[in-house]
Amino acid sequence: MQVFFNHGWRVAGLLFLYLSGVAASESAPVDTPYGAVGVPVELHKLPDAPVYYIIGLSGVPDAVNEGHTSNAGFVVTEDGVVVFDALGTPALGYRMLQHIREVTDRPVRYVVVSHYHADHIYGLQAFKEHGGAPKVLAQRGALGYVGGTAASQGEDAERRLAQRREALFPWVDEHTYIVAPDQVFDREMSFELGGVRFDLRHLGPAHAPADAVMLVEDYQVLFSGDVIYGGRIPFLDSPETDIDQWLDGLDYVAGLRERIRYIIPGHGTISEDARKAVAATRDYIVYVLDAMAAAVNDMVPFDEAYENTDWSRYEDMPAFDASNRGNAYRIYLETEARSFQ
Repeated sequence: MQVFFNHGWRVAGLLFLYLSGVAASESAPVDTPYGAVGVPVELHKLPDAPVYYIIGLSGVPDAVNEGHTSNAGFVVTEDGVVVFDALGTPALGYRMLQHIREVTDRPVRYVVVSHYHADHIYGLQAFKEHGGAPKVLAQRGALGYVGGTAASQGEDAERRLAQRREALFPWVDEHTYIVAPDQVFDREMSFELGGVRFDLRHLGPAHAPADAVMLVEDYQVLFSGDVIYGGRIPFLDSPETDIDQWLDGLDYVAGLRERIRYIIPGHGTISEDARKAVAATRDYIVYVLDAMAAAVNDMVPFDEAYENTDWSRYEDMPAFDASNRGNAYRIYLETEARSFQ
């Protein structure tokens, strides 16, 4: 049992107990140097390991959820902390830092970034400015996003930042900037900290060009980023998404199932069954692919194909309204384009 305190919370939220990974409940806004965080950013812990994680809210980033839609986590070792992803605003990143400090006073040594999309990286600013400037690690494809090697990705990053400065003001404003990785890797990278081994592997381009996962085999944990979505609709509607490579990446994760007890996804709920977690994301992708391929083959217009597809398996899942139609339309257009090749 662990007891943590935070003076910014109401009295009812001051004391909480971890019996089986149940989180603290936040009931009042928490001040940060980047504005007050009014949504709950609740810290969870695995029951048998020094592994902690934060689960984002469902939906697209907006003023209601304050951009808190992605997951993140960290591992405490004897020599410091390794963080995986940094949440979607500097204020949320700072809130995560506060949680880390509630757990340990050991320094944050590394922040591993699953991929360079706004909802996972804007919190890096807080780690750079208030977290002791840990080394940021990412797959080489991330350099394109920050304007290094692929101009289109760099332009997309600037457009997204401009959009978020409007949609997420004041948590993202004119002072918000994109933090580039300090070190990049190609296919694989491993390092050790405090006697714990961390294995990074590039599985992209899948959801995004730089998709990477982090295996912490000592604790049988995989941080999957957006390669796996937990109990919610995946986001396929991006020009960067490579469906074939994504399915290959899921096959790779499935091959690790004997070494994994927990999967902490990029969005949605944690899983204690690697096989089911992989299958849920894979089954959705394949279902959309098959439905849209059949429509293209029969020359059925998209609107008619979408209305005639049975979405009952998925329509009650989080993010269905926000993502499903766009996912299907993108797959329809891709399949149609391939039919003309």
